Amino acid sequence: MAPAAAPSLARLLGGAGALHFLLPKPFDAIVPRALPGRARAWTYASGAAELAVAAALTWPRTRRAGGLAAAALLTAVLPANVQMAYDWRHRARPLKALAYGRVPLQLPLLAWALLAAREGGRERPAGAVDPAGRSGQAAGPSR
Repeated sequence: MAPAAAPSLARLLGGAGALHFLLPKPFDAIVPRALPGRARAWTYASGAAELAVAAALTWPRTRRAGGLAAAALLTAVLPANVQMAYDWRHRARPLKALAYGRVPLQLPLLAWALLAAREGGRERPAGAVDPAGRSGQAAGPSR
C-alpha cells in the first residue's frame, strides 16, 4: 500500500510550483521587500523549489528527503505569507480572511510534510535490503 501523505502533498506542491511560472504576478507581490534582488527571481526560485520537492516526494527512494525538504520549504515561505497578511490588512473582509488564514495554515502543511517524511522512512524500494538482511519484496511461498 502506497503512503497517502507524500503523493497528495506532491500534487499540491507541484500545482503551486507550476503557478509560480504560469501566473507569477500574485507571487511577486508577496515576496518580502527585505529580500535582496527582484521579486520575480524569488518567485521563480520558490516555484522551482516547489517543483523539485514535489518530484522528490513522488519517488520512494527520495520520499523521506522530499518530506524533510517540503517542511523546510514551507518554513522558508512563511515570511511571504506574513507579508501577504500585512499587505492585505486593509482589504475587504473576505480577502483579509484569506490572507490571515494562510499563516496558521502553515502548521498543518508542515505536519503533512513531516508525515510524508516519516512514511518515506518506512518504505524500502523493491529489492532493497534493510540492516536485518530482509529484502524489500514480500516473501512468498517457497517452491
